[in-house]
Amino acid sequence: MPSFDLFSIGHSNIAIERIVAMLHAAEVTAIADVRSTPASRFFPWFSAGPLAARLAQDGISYQSYGDTLGGRPRYAKLYSEGIADYEAMARQPEFQTGIARLLATATQCRVCIMCAEREPLDCHRCLLVARALADRGLNIGHILHDGSIEPHRNTERRLLALGGAAEDLFVTGQNERLAAAYRRRARAVAYRAKAGGANSVAGNR
Repeated sequence: MPSFDLFSIGHSNIAIERIVAMLHAAEVTAIADVRSTPASRFFPWFSAGPLAARLAQDGISYQSYGDTLGGRPRYAKLYSEGIADYEAMARQPEFQTGIARLLATATQCRVCIMCAEREPLDCHRCLLVARALADRGLNIGHILHDGSIEPHRNTERRLLALGGAAEDLFVTGQNERLAAAYRRRARAVAYRAKAGGANSVAGNR
């Protein structure tokens, strides 16, 4: 297995037993839950309480990071045209505090970031959190639902391949192309606030 500093996973509708098996295969010892509200109506075993209890049975600790690293910001200033603005969120002191806490945990445990979406490129755990970690030089592995682990740099290659060539005409460097691709994807999949609800939103992302 390549050397990864942290992992990510999306629980989606997968069986909890399969999730635990994939975490064990990656030798994960701690889950960092980055859902804004760590609850699932359709899959209640992924709500914080039952999930923490189930993971503890298998020697995996559970911590909630939704208050600092969640994908649904509480403040209107962190939305652009009603869409959560990941770039603005990444600049917030609260987000930086959450990243620092996550990095401190990673010095003691083998950490996997968890959210709900199956595909990393559909989720803020990749487009916001893993991006911030990769920018700090960490090697992130996304645990996919077939059990394989995709290095974040390969996920970024898929991101670049999604399209937007016309918009890239005026982008000269690889870093700028990647930043533009992150921006496009975030606008496509990030949380959209309901009218009047940007100041008090809640949900899984």
